Amino acid sequence: MRIGNDRRGDDFEINVIPLIDVLLTLLMFFVLTSTFIQHSRLQVTLPQASTQDRDMDTPALTIMIDRDGRFYVGSDEVMGEGIEALKQTIARNAGDDRARQVTIRADALTPNQDVVTAMDALGQLGFTRLSIATTPTKPGSSQ
Repeated sequence: MRIGNDRRGDDFEINVIPLIDVLLTLLMFFVLTSTFIQHSRLQVTLPQASTQDRDMDTPALTIMIDRDGRFYVGSDEVMGEGIEALKQTIARNAGDDRARQVTIRADALTPNQDVVTAMDALGQLGFTRLSIATTPTKPGSSQ
């Protein structure tokens, strides 16, 4: 005679499908709300200009100048003083493509001599497509 139930064959089981659904939903949320834009480590305040449509087919070589007169080509800081160190860094980053668009991003408080030095270095290397990055002004503002 058996007293009680014989439950030796029943195993305890945890249903993980709802947990997986919640984790996948959270993963989708974080992926969709994340930005993947690479921001520069150097923060500069750009001068202002009017907005126009511009041709942005190929990525431009970027030369950044901070308000203290330090030069950055792409993400590389120019080590050394003078135009020769700047020319070497530009040539190393640009390779042989002298028809490439070059953008100068200079802080609004950067001395003009530093911008002219960058333009002179580019001219000596043979670059002909040059633009200076600015911040667009709002329509109707009086600046």
